[in-house]
Amino acid sequence: MRAGESMEQGLRDCCRSVRIGKILIQRDEETTKPKLFYDKLPEDISERYVFLLDPMLATGGSAMMAVDVLLSRGVVQERIVFLNLIASPEGIKNFTAKFPKVRIVTGVVDDGLDANSYITPGLGDFGDRYYCI
Repeated sequence: MRAGESMEQGLRDCCRSVRIGKILIQRDEETTKPKLFYDKLPEDISERYVFLLDPMLATGGSAMMAVDVLLSRGVVQERIVFLNLIASPEGIKNFTAKFPKVRIVTGVVDDGLDANSYITPGLGDFGDRYYCI
């Protein structure tokens, strides 16, 4: 939800009959750990291929939690494609170490993470920028 929704219209334009589910995970800014707030997924998700949309892959924590949610619903790793716009090398390493069979498609790999676990040079909070907050 939120930042991932910025990529939703593009997916709908490509795949007109796609079913959309929602997972809301936010990173605690102090601990940098992800927290699951909400999920609503199609009942037959275990029988589908899944595009997981999130514009930023920093530490990988939120993305890994999202994949854990999908796996708990019966989706197999080989049917998940994680789509993002900007990734860090650390996030890619963490994510692929835990989920080697999930494909990642990214637009660019930035330099790395700063002391606060933000992508550098990055672009700040994607959701804030997209929704002009």
